[in-house]
Amino acid sequence: MTVAALVSVVPITACSATDPSTPDDAAACTVVSAAEVIPESGALLGVNLDWSAESLQDYSARLRLRPAVAVSFADLPLSDDDLVNVAAAVDQVRSINGTLLLTLEPSAGLAAVTAEAADELAGQLARYNESGVPVIVRFAHEMNGSWYAWGQQPTAYVAAFRDVASALRQAAPGSSMMWAPNYAGGYPFAGGEYQATPGTADFIALDTNGDGVLTIADDPYAPYYPGDDVVDWVGMSLYHWGSVHPWGENEVPESGKFAAQLAGEYNGLGGDDTAAPNFYQTYGVEHGKPVAIPETAALVIPNGDAALELSIKQAWWQQVFSDEIATQFPQLHMINWFEWNKFESEVGANVDWTIAGSDTVREAFSSDIPSWAITARSGTPCAAPPATDEG
Repeated sequence: MTVAALVSVVPITACSATDPSTPDDAAACTVVSAAEVIPESGALLGVNLDWSAESLQDYSARLRLRPAVAVSFADLPLSDDDLVNVAAAVDQVRSINGTLLLTLEPSAGLAAVTAEAADELAGQLARYNESGVPVIVRFAHEMNGSWYAWGQQPTAYVAAFRDVASALRQAAPGSSMMWAPNYAGGYPFAGGEYQATPGTADFIALDTNGDGVLTIADDPYAPYYPGDDVVDWVGMSLYHWGSVHPWGENEVPESGKFAAQLAGEYNGLGGDDTAAPNFYQTYGVEHGKPVAIPETAALVIPNGDAALELSIKQAWWQQVFSDEIATQFPQLHMINWFEWNKFESEVGANVDWTIAGSDTVREAFSSDIPSWAITARSGTPCAAPPATDEG
């Protein structure tokens, strides 16, 4: 799901210099290494926040917890507006001792991800790291889809991912890379503007079984995998959009849906996706990577039925944050709730994905959070170095 255009409408506000969360006697910031961010067990609890609607501090206060991860979106190459907004997000994340998950969207296409753009990004991230904020870069997510300018171009995608990773390895040791394809249900997502064209090199690369057509029988993930040496995290966003196509109905999710989708075993009201590979087993276990759910939430189209809203959202988060999930998927180390209330073109309506928008829902969510869900690092936030004109 993309939110970059919405984020850029209203700039993110930085914390003030007198923010009480950063006292005058705070220690100087140090770089938190990429490896230190990955927990030995449990999952980082994060939020994909609508920064234009509320601050991270306000969200944390309402939930009475500090998210370990906050998600922000930006273009690549970074525009002047992106630099302002990301720097402000970094400031807010530092004030709660969190980690920034920075989703980079090369909207001008993968050719725009030049070595110069990658180096400039790495230099900027290094400054964020030096200010005490670890950054995980989710580069060009959902690249196996047909709806983004970087979609279904496996050769160019892998090359661009590796170039960005190489720049970060050299200049920003407090930053890491996340590879995050779209869930395979519905692959190859025919009809999108950027779908692979038969006869092209990209189409041939994606036709993994060599039968001349793209179907769910072709591997929807492997052609895009950049390599173990450059991937630090793997991620997959999983939403409850409803139970049956064309979606958009306020429906309580069926039992076991989240786990089945993550494991490539889903065969339920939404269809039979069992031809999809087991994402968790392949990339979390066999490749040995920490697994993230960068975005998750349950669809509710507001209709005044508060009890139904709670039933839908609670049924979903009780699946996502169940003890069974922690046991079945020990490599699952990050889960971020999509905290937005916005129009969704897929259903032609405004969708309230939030858990903090209602007192009742918020209190229920806070009560249900398990002990294995990890909040922000403890301790006093560090004192960031003075701002410079760099970047």
